This record gives sequence, C-alpha cells and structure tokens, in this order.
Amino acid sequence: EVQLVESGGGLVQAGGSLRLSCAASGVSFDETPIGWFRRTPADLRETVSCISGSDGSSYVVDAVKGRFTVSSDYAKNTVYLHMTDLKPEDTARYYCAAGVGVCSGYQKWNDWGQGTQVTVSS
Repeated sequence: EVQLVESGGGLVQAGGSLRLSCAASGVSFDETPIGWFRRTPADLRETVSCISGSDGSSYVVDAVKGRFTVSSDYAKNTVYLHMTDLKPEDTARYYCAAGVGVCSGYQKWNDWGQGTQVTVSS
C-alpha cells in the first residue's frame, strides 16, 4: 500500500522560506516519480515539480523556477520541496503524489497525500 505524508507547511511572511517533506512508503524511488502539486484558494490545481529516480529527471514549473527546488533522500524515502522567496500567490495546500512514468516524459499520478497548508502573508 502506498502512503504519502506531507509536512512542513505553515504561515510565513512574504520573502520567507519553507521546506516541505513528502515521506513515502510502499514505493521505490528508483521506479516511482514523485510530484508536488498545489491547490490554490481559487480551487485550481497546479503542478509544482516532479522528480524521478528512474531516469534522474526533475523539474519545477516556470512560476516557481529560481525560488523552489526539489530533492530526494533515498535513505529516508522522502522528497523535499525547498521554497524560498515565498509570495502571497504561493498560498495553497501542497500535495505530493506518486505515479508511473518519468518526469521527462509521460506521468500518471495514482496516489496522493493529504496535503500541507502553506500560507504566505504580505
């Protein structure tokens, strides 16, 4: 059974930083891409990042490029989303997901965590 648990969210002032964690069980990072997504107050789901161990590919979307980075710790089976220079428009509930495929190509997301709330005040 795949389980994903996000943590690290909170309330932060604009310009601040947070590190989100996605602790995964029941998956192998060698085979499973992990994505970060966010659901905004307007109820829009946005892709934030992807990291896949099978081909070593990863990305963050243009909206957060230069401010967010994604990394993984195989020993802890955890993927991190490092967020810096946070802006009010980054306010959202952040979710991680596990799927099939690779970040450099096709992905299908099958399992989701419960999410962690990030609120950025101006």
